Amino acid sequence: MSVTIEQMLAAARARLDRLEPVDAAAAWEAGALLVDIRPGWQRADEGEIPGALLIERNHLEWRLDPTSDARIEEAVDHDVAVVVVCSEGYTSSLAAASLQDLGLHRATDLVGGFHAWRAAGLPTAPATVQPAAQPAAQPAVRNTAHTPVHTTGD
Repeated sequence: MSVTIEQMLAAARARLDRLEPVDAAAAWEAGALLVDIRPGWQRADEGEIPGALLIERNHLEWRLDPTSDARIEEAVDHDVAVVVVCSEGYTSSLAAASLQDLGLHRATDLVGGFHAWRAAGLPTAPATVQPAAQPAAQPAVRNTAHTPVHTTGD
């Protein structure tokens, strides 16, 4: 059975206790990990939350799973509170649900993402990463470099 991305997002959000920016800041102050999963080019474009952990989305589960050899030192157990931040609060919902699937039952995300954090007047700073080229929007193309070629032997 297949689902749409909207259905997947709704299912992820249904199990999260999503936080508004002020509540996310309070959770961070109380000891939660605030994890910015935006790629470097996006942080370079939009700015950063000073002191937030920077773990790009493609590394998130490996860095926060307390049983992973690639975990960060803050990933001490499955009871760690984690607030995931993306640009607008969509990818972070899916990421937080994935962390819950790993057993990080206190994982959640920031409603509205970095944009909402900044709009709430919470601390931001210019990015510490060097701007890199934003990936150009391109249609999906199948990589045929390793597609087997079938011959008839004739």
